[in-house]
Amino acid sequence: MLENGQINEVTDYGLVSIVMPNYNGEKFLRETIESVLSQTYTNWELLFVDDCSTDNSLELIKSFRDERIRVYQNETNSGAAVSRNTALREAKGKWIAFLDSDDLWVPEKLEEQLKFMVDNGYAFTYTEYSQIDEQSNPLNIEVTGPRKINKHKMFQYNYIGCLTVMYNREKVGLVQVEPSLKSRNDYAIWLKVCRHCTCYLFNKNLARYRIRKSSLSHSGLKKSLRNQYRLFKYGEKMCLISVLWHTFVNMFFGVLKKIFYVRKKSDI
Repeated sequence: MLENGQINEVTDYGLVSIVMPNYNGEKFLRETIESVLSQTYTNWELLFVDDCSTDNSLELIKSFRDERIRVYQNETNSGAAVSRNTALREAKGKWIAFLDSDDLWVPEKLEEQLKFMVDNGYAFTYTEYSQIDEQSNPLNIEVTGPRKINKHKMFQYNYIGCLTVMYNREKVGLVQVEPSLKSRNDYAIWLKVCRHCTCYLFNKNLARYRIRKSSLSHSGLKKSLRNQYRLFKYGEKMCLISVLWHTFVNMFFGVLKKIFYVRKKSDI
């Protein structure tokens, strides 16, 4: 950052532990890692957990000669919940951030979000983000969310983009989720964190979420309902009536999110 011709030193807010699960992410991994290496805030560690990839992901991540990158491997293909649990157990940082192996951060992401949290005394925040395609071209879609998400609102719907989240581990403690959750395991983390602190929106676009044809999590209503059911049944250990109620509420507020918090930009 330049000011009056001089470079300002970035304030050190403490170590950030970046959680990155990976399965066959080689195609986009280099660009993702470079977006981490380009951060203006440099006090971070990257906990990369590979879930038995069959591509060259491991070789690629090991080619980055940076001691801040720590690589772990699951013994068997176990899913992102197990990978994230491993990273969260191994994390040493005061702060926890999340980035999947195909998404991107803008260079100021960590620095600006940390400043926002410390200046306001927030322990749990998220930011706005944009969508990109498989070639990293912008799709002219920006996603935001509610300014404040308390526990009640968090159970309504997952308004949060995983790649934008940061929380204070010292205030929240160790978070572990149900290992069998193959989907919605990021949401399962937020549901646990929100029991300790309210989540606040930093209304600045600091990340790029990649839309992939093979994962248009846009997997259909039936599958989406099943994933929500499993989240509340096994992740939250709810009784059947509560599971059905919260699944219905989630679907309803999911529609509202698309109406109020997803913005399409006109081509310039």
